[in-house]
Amino acid sequence: MANAVLVLIDGFEEIEALAAVDILRRGGVNVTTASLTDSLTVTAGHDVKVEADAMFADVDAQAADILIIPGGTTAFDDHEGLKKGVAARAEADKWVAAICAAPMVLGGLGILEGKDATCYPGFEKYCKGANMKAVPAVVDGKVITGRGPGWAMEFALTILEQVTDADNAAEVRAGLLLD
Repeated sequence: MANAVLVLIDGFEEIEALAAVDILRRGGVNVTTASLTDSLTVTAGHDVKVEADAMFADVDAQAADILIIPGGTTAFDDHEGLKKGVAARAEADKWVAAICAAPMVLGGLGILEGKDATCYPGFEKYCKGANMKAVPAVVDGKVITGRGPGWAMEFALTILEQVTDADNAAEVRAGLLLD
């Protein structure tokens, strides 16, 4: 079974985070939500409070098959522990995914240099060296980027396909009536 770590910080985009957790779990992926705050309770951008499974410092994010960063806030880019973990994953050629504003974390670390990517409109300037695409989700190497909240399900299904397989993602898609 594939394992994912999805990070949460105050101001995160609910749809992007929770759609990913839901879809990946439907597809049999073991997802651990990890708080980047000083509490397991994290407040999303639209005042929805979510109880994370664990604190980020207590999770072995390097052992996971994928690390996922939802968008909604630029605060992810201010978390040095997260950036250190993302950089280590990129160096080890391990999966990382970011949607909406979160690809700025990857861009700031140079991970998007020469890669196809997408992000929320207006954040392209933070995706240093990327070949930007205005599409729902992009896979380039071991990096997955997503456009924004309206495409959260496509982003999550793209992740599911990469960490499991196309048949599993198609089955989950059909169960969600997205066909």
